[in-house]
Amino acid sequence: MFFAMKNWLVKTARRVLLGGDAAEFWEYRAKYFACRSRLQKMYYKYRLAAVLRRNNAAIPLDTLIKGKIGFPHGLNGIMISQGAVIGTNCTIFHQVTIGSNTLFDSKKSGAPVIGDNVYIGAGAKIIGGIRIGNNVRIGANCVVVDDIPDNCTVVMPKPRVIVNEQPKDNTFRSWEDYSRHQS
Repeated sequence: MFFAMKNWLVKTARRVLLGGDAAEFWEYRAKYFACRSRLQKMYYKYRLAAVLRRNNAAIPLDTLIKGKIGFPHGLNGIMISQGAVIGTNCTIFHQVTIGSNTLFDSKKSGAPVIGDNVYIGAGAKIIGGIRIGNNVRIGANCVVVDDIPDNCTVVMPKPRVIVNEQPKDNTFRSWEDYSRHQS
């Protein structure tokens, strides 16, 4: 009885501190790698996929994650490429993409390698076979396509304002409307 109560308290604390979906993600991921039964592995893989689908996220099982990642805003929209490597004690906010570049003629093809203690702000995109050093901060909405050395902060330049002489037509058109008018 004591152990059941303790397990329930630990699970509840994890859900409160990490968010329900992030806690489920780590729980099913750990169980998948710990079990030996093929049937159990299929079940945990299915449950993990359901958590990711519910959050519009993609974090493949063969992504090398060296330690737990903090997801302060949950798993919402997080996309991590299959070949990516993520170090220990990283924090990843919502809508982050850590993606591969699989174009053969590209200078930086491959998947990113993220160091330890990296903070990745909301909406950041890290693309290609690049290395992000240890203790790096990547600001919100940054697009990173080059290596970043240790102990750096990456931010985007401030927005440019372009003054137009004539007003622009900003009417949204659906694809159907667009293609109908092109014919």
